[in-house]
Amino acid sequence: MEQIIAWWQQLPYHMSPELFSCGALHLRYYGLMYLAALLSTYGLISYRLKTEPFGYSADTIQGFLFWGMTGVLLGGRLGYVLFYNAGYYAHHPLEILLPWDFSQGMRFIGISGMSYHGGALGLIAAALLFCRRRRIDFWNFAELFAPAFPLGYTFGRIGNFINGELYGRSTSVPWGMYFPLDSSHLLRHPSQLYEALGEGILLFIILWSVRKRSPFDGFLLAVYLIGYGAVRFCIEFFREPDPQIGYLFSFFTMGQMLCIAMILLGAAVYEYRARTAVPTWPTGRV
Repeated sequence: MEQIIAWWQQLPYHMSPELFSCGALHLRYYGLMYLAALLSTYGLISYRLKTEPFGYSADTIQGFLFWGMTGVLLGGRLGYVLFYNAGYYAHHPLEILLPWDFSQGMRFIGISGMSYHGGALGLIAAALLFCRRRRIDFWNFAELFAPAFPLGYTFGRIGNFINGELYGRSTSVPWGMYFPLDSSHLLRHPSQLYEALGEGILLFIILWSVRKRSPFDGFLLAVYLIGYGAVRFCIEFFREPDPQIGYLFSFFTMGQMLCIAMILLGAAVYEYRARTAVPTWPTGRV
């Protein structure tokens, strides 16, 4: 048993974030996780279109996936800049979207730092623009996609785990792990896996199980916003705060403050749609 625990705790040291490299070409698992998230979302949406009466064409869904991925990437990046490192990027604005450092000539440094909450806002903005352009009801469109999001998010957190980043706070629990990027070499919570299970698989099971019993369009989006915010808020107690920010009000992390805002947004969506939407249940979409 001790050997199994020791192997588990050292597991991150035996994982490489790169699938393979050839010269300047580097294929990382994290990029593949984005692809897996996209494919899983598309697969679930395709299944719903075949089994539930939404009426959108495959061309519409494929067109939105491009808009959605663009919104996630831009929103995630800008969210990280604004929420987590505004001071640094105020003095290095070119590094926001360009992977080079211009302070000493031109040096490739890559782009690091994405915010989930920024990505969520970017996705919602992209959906609003897409629906307005295609004359699609946003709330019904969101009802189609909301149950599929958590499963895609699961892959993103697995990518974080393989990268050895966003690890948890120090702990003494036997399922803790040592991460190569942690200079303190402390046993830490594998919070990436907590998030993959909680914000990903658990939330997916809940939303997928109630998808056909939604009382009105917008209900599943509200449940997603409230559910993700609540689960992430709790898991943040096990996650190491960003070093450039630390704790807010000596207790909360930036992620928790954003989760509170997300829960409030979800509650506002629920209250607004409960008053204004045409009921779809008990007749439902079955």
